[in-house]
Amino acid sequence: MTETESPGERSENGYGGLLGAFPYAVRRSESWLFRSYAVCAAVVAAFLTVVFSLALVQQLGATAGERFSIARAFVILVGLAAAAPTVTPVLLVARSHRRAVDRRPGYETGLALAGYLFLVSLYGLVVATAPEQFQQSPAGPLAPLVTALYALPSTYAVVIPAAGAAVIAVAHYARR
Repeated sequence: MTETESPGERSENGYGGLLGAFPYAVRRSESWLFRSYAVCAAVVAAFLTVVFSLALVQQLGATAGERFSIARAFVILVGLAAAAPTVTPVLLVARSHRRAVDRRPGYETGLALAGYLFLVSLYGLVVATAPEQFQQSPAGPLAPLVTALYALPSTYAVVIPAAGAAVIAVAHYARR
């Protein structure tokens, strides 16, 4: 905050970082779908932060005597790969409103749909990499999809969220 800027002006002109971007984007957005995504993304990002922080603590304990552990770096990398695309649509919308950039109609809705698709792709990753003892026989209309995800080799399962993240980038560039 500068000397000539009051606290009210700062909150109106900017959002003050990652945590402030969420309420800022919700306040400024005209799309109810995007507002719902921003709330959902905040909850999922908080959950992912807790899960991967606990995983990192567990890895630190398991590799306490080692100077450098590839497992620690992998946990951090996977955590960032899961959390970054989750919050990206919110940050893009907050940035476009802060800079007063005119976007095509449907920009926020497109990013919200792409964000929801990414969250579904994270769930697809979890299903595809589930160990056999946790796999249940699928039933219902999504049974063929779940069966296909179970049959997918775990090494190829990373393609699912990578494609979901790519859809976010495509939605941003196509609608801006």
